[in-house]
Parts: sequence; structure tokens; C-alpha cells
Amino acid sequence: MQYRNADTDAFFEAILSLRDLDECYDFFGDACTIKEIVDFSQRYKVARLLTEKRSYQEINAQTGVSSATIGRVNRALQYGNGGYAAAIRRLGGEEAE
Repeated sequence: MQYRNADTDAFFEAILSLRDLDECYDFFGDACTIKEIVDFSQRYKVARLLTEKRSYQEINAQTGVSSATIGRVNRALQYGNGGYAAAIRRLGGEEAE
């Protein structure tokens, strides 16, 4: 991965050190814009819905996410590093709506 370096490692280590949702909200609230957080969470939701074999049309209707973004997430699920799949698997595919 081109972005893997000491600074990125330190950033991800900081994320892994967070203990609960409140700490995550605090950290990401400081590190990201609201739009970035919303975009990340929407992409993760799209990944979950694609894993459930939902159609692009269903996903768009449920999330409002563009077909281009759905396609990007689908490519990541199919050909990416397996990050979405690992998170979805570990959480049992279940999250509060």
C-alpha cells in the first residue's frame, strides 16, 4: 500500500487505542469533518447492504448514495483488501440503524 508509513501506522494505532463509541466520536470529531464521517459511515452501510445482496436501486433508495459510490464500494468488496468484509464479519453483519 502506497500510503503505509510510520505516520499512517501511528494514526491507525491511535484508532485502535480507542475504548468505546464515545472516544471514537471524540477522536473522529476532532480528526474529520462532519461530511467525512457521514461519507465513511454511508460507505460502510453500502458495504453491509451489498453483502446482503441488495440491489443498487434498493441501496440508493435506502441511503441516497449515488450509483458511482455504490460501484466504488462494490469494487472494494470484490477486489480490495478485505477490510469491509473483515469488519462486517466481526460484527456479525448487525448494527443499529
